[in-house]
Order: sequence, then structure tokens, then C-alpha cells
Amino acid sequence: MAKALVAYFSASGTTARVARDLAAATGADLFEIVPEVPYERADLNWRDKASRSSIEMNDEAARPAIAGTVGDMGAYDTVYVGFPVWWYVEPRIVDTFLEAHDLSGKTIVPFATSGGSGLGRAPERMQALVPGARVLSGGLLNGRPSQAKLVAWAEKTLEA
Repeated sequence: MAKALVAYFSASGTTARVARDLAAATGADLFEIVPEVPYERADLNWRDKASRSSIEMNDEAARPAIAGTVGDMGAYDTVYVGFPVWWYVEPRIVDTFLEAHDLSGKTIVPFATSGGSGLGRAPERMQALVPGARVLSGGLLNGRPSQAKLVAWAEKTLEA
């Protein structure tokens, strides 16, 4: 039987809410990607070129440390990876998560929350980081989708 994991990074709580709802709707396990050094409000000021998030996003090699890893990634066939969209891609801490786990043979489904853009180049960037996995196009899950909508989205996305 296929087992799924919803792994997510949330800077403000928006992505966390959607991730919890998606896990509940699909019967997936839940894992929060927690930064070893929490982001403060000033760190997230994308208008400040000296803010932590701006510095990280301007450095393709940046890999902010995470506070833990998934105990048994081998137990999962599908991994939904959620994040807020930063600079039209996934935050670098998501890259840390992807590179910290053996995702070979797994199906990766990116989902994001965004106030104004789509996933941008996130799926193709993620595929480059986990070449042994199959990264789907995923999509945005903004607002508060119902359980029925989340189940339908997950099924439709996995069929792609």
C-alpha cells in the first residue's frame, strides 16, 4: 500500500495550515521542516537586500540548516513538499530538506502558498536536486480548500 508524507516549511503559518489540511485529507503523515535558526520578522523582509531571506535566495548554494530529518523516508512512496513561494521558487531551506533525504524512486509533489505568483521554476529546480525522484508539476493551494477539494487535487496531480 502506498504511503504518503506531507513535508512543509512555513514562515508565517499559512503553508502550515494547508499542509495539515492536506495530510488530514489524504491520510498522509506530517513533517515540518523547521529551521535550526528560526526566521525572525526582519529575516523575511524581501524588500531589504540585507535580510536573511534575501541573502539566502540570492545564493544558489545557500542551504539553511534544518532542525531534524524524517526518521524513515523509505516508508513513503509519495512526498508532498509544501512551501511559500520566495522569488518565484522554493525557499533554500526546502532545498536543504530535499538534499538531506534519499528520495530516489519517490514521487515528489510540490505545493505552495503564494500571494501573487505560481510555482515558477520550483518543480524543475527540485527535480535537479533529486534526480532519482519523479517531481510532478504540483500547484498552488491558497486559501482554505475543503477536504474534498484537497483529495481531488491530490488525485488529479498524481495522475499527471
